[in-house]
Order: sequence, then structure tokens, then C-alpha cells
Amino acid sequence: MRVAVTGTPGTGKTTATERLEAAAETDGAGEDGDALEVVHLNEVLEEEALYTEIDADRGSKVADLDALAERLADYEDAVIESHLAHRFDADRVAVLRCEPERLEQRLLERGESEAKARENAESEALDVVLAEAAEEHGLESVYEIDTTDRDPDAVAEALAAVIAGDREPSAGEVDFVGYLE
Repeated sequence: MRVAVTGTPGTGKTTATERLEAAAETDGAGEDGDALEVVHLNEVLEEEALYTEIDADRGSKVADLDALAERLADYEDAVIESHLAHRFDADRVAVLRCEPERLEQRLLERGESEAKARENAESEALDVVLAEAAEEHGLESVYEIDTTDRDPDAVAEALAAVIAGDREPSAGEVDFVGYLE
């Protein structure tokens, strides 16, 4: 089973999956007795230089999606974490969401520029990642998790429920379009 954990930058993907990993280590196993493997795709991209260029305007690397897909072929049973994770094969896709004003504040607090924080907040309000995930994987495979008022452990628990199949698909339940008004 491959589960993608995706969402706009700042929604809590890395923190929640790190908590998920820690909980799995404490429990000693993943869903079927094997250790839970989490692939932090942005780390792989960075460490293995799987990007084609650097976008000077955004200060970010442009991912080589083909090279990343080839690299991910090594992981049949894993949790793939990144704002790009929904662009790759997965059985289930968890899309982490956050209220755009809170998201913008999180990004500013971690040092992002005002322009980049605003762009990501607007993307979140417009459901960009959710729409891409639903188009790529179908509504029956997409699970929204609103992280706005949840602590990372609660988000990790929600992810564990998605992985275990203890939660129904839920695309389209979160609505932040009012942010744009």
C-alpha cells in the first residue's frame, strides 16, 4: 500500500509524518507488522539533486518529476510525503489542509517571503492541491484532513486512520474560498 501525504506548503505534512513515524516505532510496526516507511520526498529531491533548475523568482528547486517517479519505484509499501506526493502513483492520498490566514502566518514564521506566503495561502483557498489530487487519483482515493486546529499528534492519528483504511474518502469537505473575498 502506498499512501501519498500532500498539501500546500505549511499545512503540516512533514511534522505529522514524523509523528506518524515515531508512533509506528513505538508500536513496533506498521499496518501489517512491517516497519512503517515514510519517504520525505523533498529530502530525496535535495539529497539526490533530482531537480532540473532553480526558480530564482520563488527561490525553489524545480523537481524532475520523471526522475522522482523512477526513484519512487523502489517503494511499493510506503508513505510518500511532499507537496508533490499526489503527482505519483498511490493507493490513497491524504491532502492536508489549513485555513489560509493561519497557513500564511505559519509560512511567514518559518521565513518565507510575504509574496510566497500569500501565493501559497491563495493556492490553499482555491483547493489547488486537492483538485490536482482528485483529478490524478479520483475522489474515491482522496482524504482531506484539516490541520488548522489540530495538533501534530492528532493529524498523525488521522493519517494512521487513512493508512489503516479506518476512514472514508472525504474530498471536498473543507472550504476556504471565503479567504479570497
